[in-house]
Amino acid sequence: MGHFRRFAVGSALLTSSLYPHSTNSTTPLISEPIAASPRVRLGTLSPLLRRQLRFLAACTVVLAACFALPLSALVRLALHSDLYSHILLIPFVSLYLAWLKKNEFLHDSEPDRKLAALPLAAGLLSSFGYLALHSRLQLAPVDSLAWNTFSFFLLFIGASCLCLGRQTLRALAFPLGFLIFLVPFPVIVRDAIESFLQHRSADAAELLFGLAGTPLLRHGVEFQLPGFSLQVAPECSGIRSSLVLFITSLVAGQLFLRSPWKRALFALAVIPLGIFRNAFRIVVIGELCVHVDPGFIDSPIHHRGGPVFFAISLIPFLLLLYYLRKTDVRKNRSPDVTERV
Repeated sequence: MGHFRRFAVGSALLTSSLYPHSTNSTTPLISEPIAASPRVRLGTLSPLLRRQLRFLAACTVVLAACFALPLSALVRLALHSDLYSHILLIPFVSLYLAWLKKNEFLHDSEPDRKLAALPLAAGLLSSFGYLALHSRLQLAPVDSLAWNTFSFFLLFIGASCLCLGRQTLRALAFPLGFLIFLVPFPVIVRDAIESFLQHRSADAAELLFGLAGTPLLRHGVEFQLPGFSLQVAPECSGIRSSLVLFITSLVAGQLFLRSPWKRALFALAVIPLGIFRNAFRIVVIGELCVHVDPGFIDSPIHHRGGPVFFAISLIPFLLLLYYLRKTDVRKNRSPDVTERV
């Protein structure tokens, strides 16, 4: 805005010097535009938005107090579970993404109370449903925690719709939706994802063994290799690293890509990438056991080699991001080039 102001002032002065008789000498040419131009700073919050954010902060404190027990249990789960260790970072990442959107808070808007009705109703129904049914259903601890955390998420979304205006909500849509990753997987969902990754990794490993020319017999997720038997256990599904890579792809797509379909493509590409990363790890361990020493099945590369293969999977991950980013920037520049021509 400062550059534009200086440019306008300089242009007006240049015009008045070139055409001194084109305006009234008693009234400067640029006095009215300068007095009428609003002095808006990018990234500053208006008084109305500050009040709305304070109201949302108060609602969040009340919600956190009401859900103190499940939220404290969620923190303990994140501290002691490898699968859910990312949960502790989710609120901070969401706050950072919201802070990056601060330049889009230039226009005040009043809240639309109708938007809050659905998430608030769903959150209250979920909360009362849990209170009424959890003792009868005999849920697993992680299922109870997932239920309560999802209720908290719905109520927080409803409070955001109740406190913030439409323009602000539109700008904060992704940071608010990103908080869904606070919710741990129910047991049935976790087992389904593990089973899917386990069997698809076995399919991809069979393909890679075939490309390597290694003879094998397969029975489900078990491979009979020359002089050695290898089984793809549920613990080898790679669900944790795939989840981390998926969350990373969503954040990276939001930060570096503009096209919605390219963001979606980038996030969905994590699924085959995670499967082939697991398959590559299975094949490497299998080939080492066949050609070097069967003892590699109990070696550090098997039990603690996950970070190494995760780092290897980042190479195609970053290459795909670079390609999508390059084509995205080129597409956004093309209209400017057309206009100049």
